[in-house]
Amino acid sequence: MFEMLLISSFRRRPESKRFMWEVDSGLRRNDGSMFKSVYAGLFLCLGLLALSGCSDDKPAPQIKPAPEGMVLIPAGEFLMGSDEVDADGKQKEFGFREPMYLDEHPQHVVRLDAFYIDQYEVSNAAYKTFVIENGVEPPPPWIQSGYNATEHRLATLPLDKLRQAAVDYFLLDMDTTTMQRPELLEQLKKIQAQRDQLPATAMSWYDAASYCRWLGKRLPSEAEWEKSARGADGRRYPWGDEWDQSKTNVGDNDAGITVALGSYPEDKSVYGVFDMGGNVSEWVNDWYQAYPGAEYQSEFYGDIHKMVKGGGAGVGHYALSYFYRASRRGETDPSTVSVDVGFRCAQSVSYQ
Repeated sequence: MFEMLLISSFRRRPESKRFMWEVDSGLRRNDGSMFKSVYAGLFLCLGLLALSGCSDDKPAPQIKPAPEGMVLIPAGEFLMGSDEVDADGKQKEFGFREPMYLDEHPQHVVRLDAFYIDQYEVSNAAYKTFVIENGVEPPPPWIQSGYNATEHRLATLPLDKLRQAAVDYFLLDMDTTTMQRPELLEQLKKIQAQRDQLPATAMSWYDAASYCRWLGKRLPSEAEWEKSARGADGRRYPWGDEWDQSKTNVGDNDAGITVALGSYPEDKSVYGVFDMGGNVSEWVNDWYQAYPGAEYQSEFYGDIHKMVKGGGAGVGHYALSYFYRASRRGETDPSTVSVDVGFRCAQSVSYQ
């Protein structure tokens, strides 16, 4: 049968009667020389094809650099959670509702694909653009502080009302009774510019997620946030394993509860992501769930509460190092708004 297949294959593509005769004669001689030539030719062709395929291989796709304002977190493993315990009885001392540390158990290795994450938390200025362009309800503190007021609105207020607003809403520490409109507007513009640089807070999880989607991004997963904060070596805080209250904003400063993004240069992870220790806590995408293999079970596990990561500045004199560890797991109803909770966005990588 094999001989017949070879004869047929050669007979389909003869270039001359002489070629046909030579093929038939060689096969009829049955001395094996013709088959040896055929095999040699086949192997030569296969080898050339293999070499040709190798030379035409395209290079592996490369990850594009991070978009402006974001940081690339490389693919790989990291330590998530902790095995710490409340050896000093801090839960009872401070009256915490839930046991400390137990929902972080067991510490485990997680592998993530590469992703991008915002270098800083979303600012008031950025979130304000989202609110104005999409008709979103502004965070309640903006109304109470006058931050939601536009320049046009302030410029058209009667002078007496503008003076009153400067004191009651903007907390301008000046005698406004004799100030004229241009001077008042200039002072209020400076205050608004300072507020622009603060992290946006007091939005629900739903509004935070909507903002990220508006930009073609998403909220980071709990694992993505935690890796961005603690690196691949499982450090406790973004800067290392030792607690140092001076390295992050815990709310014991003179500048107010929250401060401008990046005000604490040492509150930076190994990847260059800022403010993951303190300033404000941050929404992440995940529901509050037990880790694989966990023994502790919380009544809030399930599709009930969303996760909040990182320490906030509202802790003040309760600034226990416990709250600022990258492994700490905060949780609350996704519709909750708090002046201590903001967010940042993440994005899956693109290739070139």
